[in-house]
Amino acid sequence: MAAPATGIIDFAYNGATYQTWYTLTGDLQGLGPGVRPLVVLHGGPGIPHSYMKPHTDLFASHGIPVILYDQIGCGQSTHLNDAPKEFWTVDLFMDELENLLQHFGIQDNFDLVGHSWGGMLGGNYAAARHPKGLKHLVVTDTPASMSLWEESTGELVRQLPQALQDAIKKHEEDGTTNAPEYQEAVGVFYKQHVCRLDPWPEDLLNSLAAMEANPTVYQTMQGPSEFTITGTLKTWTIVEILNTINVPTLMMNSVYDEAQDVCMLPFFNKVPRVRWVQFANSSHMPFFEERERYMKVLGDFLTLD
Repeated sequence: MAAPATGIIDFAYNGATYQTWYTLTGDLQGLGPGVRPLVVLHGGPGIPHSYMKPHTDLFASHGIPVILYDQIGCGQSTHLNDAPKEFWTVDLFMDELENLLQHFGIQDNFDLVGHSWGGMLGGNYAAARHPKGLKHLVVTDTPASMSLWEESTGELVRQLPQALQDAIKKHEEDGTTNAPEYQEAVGVFYKQHVCRLDPWPEDLLNSLAAMEANPTVYQTMQGPSEFTITGTLKTWTIVEILNTINVPTLMMNSVYDEAQDVCMLPFFNKVPRVRWVQFANSSHMPFFEERERYMKVLGDFLTLD
């Protein structure tokens, strides 16, 4: 298989021009019947694309061309460390996505898969803007609202040993979340509910290292950790508009996931055409933890008429 093509897309927004970096695996020309480009939305916000590379398996297995990109503010796209918190909105990232679709000329025929925050973005885009070219939506390990995410992760934190719970509470109250004790407690949570592989895959470590080197977007929109939400997404929800998603939708999560059933259930209850698949031996990264099954489930769904 030929090496992926990479490039930069100019993105004009609010009177300024930024750059979105992308990588394309496969060919957008001469696609077979029932095959469309797949655009992959990474999580975070602000955790760049590297950890989503397993999705390029779909080109070899199903002939699906795969576009990954770094959302603005992270990875190899434009960084904006001094932007006010009001800059970092869901609309910003929906506009960036539309700009990418138009750049490739696929706005009339494409599929979306989003992981965690990427699923929030993809679900919000499908429900609020009803893109005419979207044929399939996939939300992986994704909450329908941030309050439900807090409910899900809060219950998981309460299952940690009491000493770790105490350390988390103390350092969050004191504003010392950079303390080694806090980071150690967070690390235990992540090894149980983010990725249960040991060691963690290199692509995942690379993405997290890049986010830690510049946590602007993550800390502004999310907060200091996966389970403490202090950022601009704290009140985010699409629960009331999920019923307007008019394309076949696949939702996936895992038994040990941060995204427990409680925070994904609204997708199942409200999206008219929805399928739910759960992975028994994974947490938040089934595309690493149960890679073969995940890719089969995803590829078969995307190639359904």
